Amino acid sequence: MYTSSSPLPRTTNPNKLFSRTFPASPHSLTAHSSRNFRSFSCSFRHLNRRLHCNSPLTLRPQIRAVAPAVESFHRKIATTATENPFKGNLTSLPKPGGGEFGKFYSLPSLNDPRIDKLPYSIRILLESAIRNCDNFQVTKEDVEKIIDWENTSTKQVEIPFKPARVLLQDFTGVPAVVDLACMRDAMNKLGSDSNKINPLVPVDLVVDHSVQVDVARSENAVQANMELEFQRNKERFAFLKWGSTAFRNMLVVPPGSGIVHQVNLEYLGRVVFNNEGLLYPDSVVGTDSHTTMIDGLGVAGWGVGGIEAEAAMLGQPMSMVLPGVVGFKLSGNLRNGVTATDLVLTVTQILRKHGVVGKFVEFYGDGMSKLSLADRATIANMSPEYGATMGFFPVDHITLQYLKLTGRSDETVTMIESYLRANRLFVDYNEPQQDRVYSSYLELNLSDVEPCISGPKRPHDRVPLKEMKADWHACLDNKVGFKGFAIPKEAQGKVVKFDFHGQPAELKHGSVVIAAITSCTNTSNPSVMLGAGLVAKKAHELGLQVKPWVKTSLAPGSGVVTKYLLQSGLQKYLNEQGFHIVGFGCTTCIGNSGDLNESVASAISDNDIVAAAVLSGNRNFEGRVHPLTRANYLASPPLVVAYALAGTVDIDFEKEPIGVGKDGKNVYLRDIWPSTEEIAETVQSSVLPDMFRSTYESITKGNPMWNQLQVPADTLYSWDSDSTYIHEPPYFKNMTMDPPGSHGVNDAYCLLNFGDSITTDHISPAGSINKDSPAAKYLLERGVERKDFNSYGSRRGNDEVMARGTFANIRLVNKLLNGEVGPKTVHIPTGEKLYVYDAAMRYKASGQDTIVLAGAEYGSGSSRDWAAKGPMLLGVKAVIAKSFERIHRSNLVGMGIIPLCYKPGEDADTLGLTGHERYTIDLPDKISEIKPGQDVKVTTDSGKSFTCIARFDTEVELAYFNHGGILPYVIRNLIKQ
Repeated sequence: MYTSSSPLPRTTNPNKLFSRTFPASPHSLTAHSSRNFRSFSCSFRHLNRRLHCNSPLTLRPQIRAVAPAVESFHRKIATTATENPFKGNLTSLPKPGGGEFGKFYSLPSLNDPRIDKLPYSIRILLESAIRNCDNFQVTKEDVEKIIDWENTSTKQVEIPFKPARVLLQDFTGVPAVVDLACMRDAMNKLGSDSNKINPLVPVDLVVDHSVQVDVARSENAVQANMELEFQRNKERFAFLKWGSTAFRNMLVVPPGSGIVHQVNLEYLGRVVFNNEGLLYPDSVVGTDSHTTMIDGLGVAGWGVGGIEAEAAMLGQPMSMVLPGVVGFKLSGNLRNGVTATDLVLTVTQILRKHGVVGKFVEFYGDGMSKLSLADRATIANMSPEYGATMGFFPVDHITLQYLKLTGRSDETVTMIESYLRANRLFVDYNEPQQDRVYSSYLELNLSDVEPCISGPKRPHDRVPLKEMKADWHACLDNKVGFKGFAIPKEAQGKVVKFDFHGQPAELKHGSVVIAAITSCTNTSNPSVMLGAGLVAKKAHELGLQVKPWVKTSLAPGSGVVTKYLLQSGLQKYLNEQGFHIVGFGCTTCIGNSGDLNESVASAISDNDIVAAAVLSGNRNFEGRVHPLTRANYLASPPLVVAYALAGTVDIDFEKEPIGVGKDGKNVYLRDIWPSTEEIAETVQSSVLPDMFRSTYESITKGNPMWNQLQVPADTLYSWDSDSTYIHEPPYFKNMTMDPPGSHGVNDAYCLLNFGDSITTDHISPAGSINKDSPAAKYLLERGVERKDFNSYGSRRGNDEVMARGTFANIRLVNKLLNGEVGPKTVHIPTGEKLYVYDAAMRYKASGQDTIVLAGAEYGSGSSRDWAAKGPMLLGVKAVIAKSFERIHRSNLVGMGIIPLCYKPGEDADTLGLTGHERYTIDLPDKISEIKPGQDVKVTTDSGKSFTCIARFDTEVELAYFNHGGILPYVIRNLIKQ
């Protein structure tokens, strides 16, 4: 049954792969630490409603929704939960023509003047607390904390939040499903019902991270790359297909459909749910950092670690610290020729400087009316790059226009607007605005934004386009670092000549060898995508051509992009410049850039050339895009085309020509750059609602290769010991019902000693597997040829590969190696230099614990659960850092690793720590004696001692730590019920 909250009607799939068994119940996910973390709790009335609701995506009989444990679940919960104390605030929402859309928990009916001052993002948290209040898991005191946000947000108070759904992509989704399958086995071994392991909230999994750019510059690239994708990943895909049938309430969108965040924006996002007549805001947590893209649609969403998401799927408490909210006022209008990408890189730099880690950012102001929904989504997408939990854009008229454009029905849009207006969650800039209170304030006049790119190694290192040439030469001069390559002056002008398919070719420092229009950030935005097409067209007409040795590619975020590029007639010009469509998914931005031509690769590596990649992505950390591109720049899609045409980043576009036209005259960037009006006219005539409808009506049909995959019907997975993709992890091998309790660290060695900005890519790379690495050795021993290694990201379902791939980034800088770069460390007892994995195994074999020392922003980047799982498997017991990225710190706790922060002003250098000491961390034996944020003493065998802050940030995290991690905690609590 299609309900009004559905993004679009779904068509029945004969294989029943796209079934969903009950909707995003507002009562599915419960949270609060002070109620003894009791899970799976809601009132009988709430549960009964859930089991009789029709989901927007339901394609199977509703009886499938009833888990074997539900009857006892009813009996247990009916005796504990109480009636919602806010039931009197349930209010009817009338339809314009008579009748009602449903009922909702009304914020205005509370008659509390503090609510009108709340940021819209906090109002969403408040609505959730009121709707789910039962004075058991969510209390009236929790509601009061949120209403009094202006005072409580500065006090690190803990609140419960219940997202409506969970979003996965396949890189993070495969290990999540592996863990669920393993948890079923653990339940079975402990004598309990394995079928208790089932998602209790709707889970969408979009397979989008597996396609690689093996074939480029070809009309057949999409088909060829998909065939290779299935050859490499058939086992993974079959496993996901098994999961879609074995687990209730899980939808899997097959490969070739698009990027998860764009599919979420265009299709999965509801904005408002209508669940059996109960109306409430859509919200989502996802296992990809860029889940925040949905915030551009006014849907509260952010990234969490895969470990947290698994617990959320299983109904475990999701506890969060009530965040501060930075108000970011936008005014004015973007100047002619300035793109949304220029804007987001500017915003990223401003917010990084301001400091927004752990906070919401909420945008407002007159400038909002000048930003399209796609522009907003571009800014929201890069929340992880500026460090915020969310970059939130409240729903307004532009949101409603986008919903209609993307094929949502008029009735759905009317319901959304009516509900949000009635519940004071809608912004109407045509009406007088009441001032809202924010924790801090920022402002940007859009007319101040100028064309720019970011790089060469971090997304927040913005470079104005007019300063790029000077900045590049400074990078060549500077010592090795985020803005330096230390190339001697006499070598900076070196020219390497080589043969490329019989043609003379040459490379210099700064030569572009990869130019990719890719990633969720920009491929969802018609203005920059069509702008790129216009640049390609104008260049073609003037006779400019991208050099054949530049690896060019175009990976749209959804099939809709292809339709409007064809409608506009611009795809043929992109093809002329080598930007053929290579697939629908996340490619170059995550390291799936494929191999470079052998002659290009040899020219780079044999001559130590600092080659460049230019991509329209959101991440450019070292070693991420491609092992041979040491300089990686983020740019708008039109600038990606421009840099590909120039063939180098060593250019001043204002003063130097891109090339020589067919008439022999110099051609400058201004000659091929489209005006804002030209782009707007092309968007208006080319991007049509029917394109979205037709694309998403057929998305559930899959593709022939997916539909032909054969999977067993068993609910327990049959592990294949010979598999190098899917392997049973050892997490629960010796698990008992007794939690291990609190533990400190005694006489541990330092496995690695890092500086600042160690990312999850450094800790657990997603890209290619180096031929000499421990992971390569493991695969070769099992008969896997090098050409079939695939990537680390694709093998996240195999703990053996991922443990060996931990700290395997070739750009890793470990102070124990005294300046040497690479995935090795010093085994302290012997002084031997070993691969990190080999050193860790030697420590483990000797029964010796290890720790990691780090600087600021440890674990920044993608929300990669293997960056915590891997160190745990290596035997790391604690990480001592100046500061942590939010998701990674939580993931460390989720795997039983202790996160400690130095006191302000201190770090390993100021304390005189070399990493050659042995470390003892003194934690209380009883978990009840540990408090979030308490001081912990660390002593060394060298006589040095210092005090750190224990970064268990909530009582819930302490409970996880007591059980040795979040997943053992879940299993023990399920068995007790």
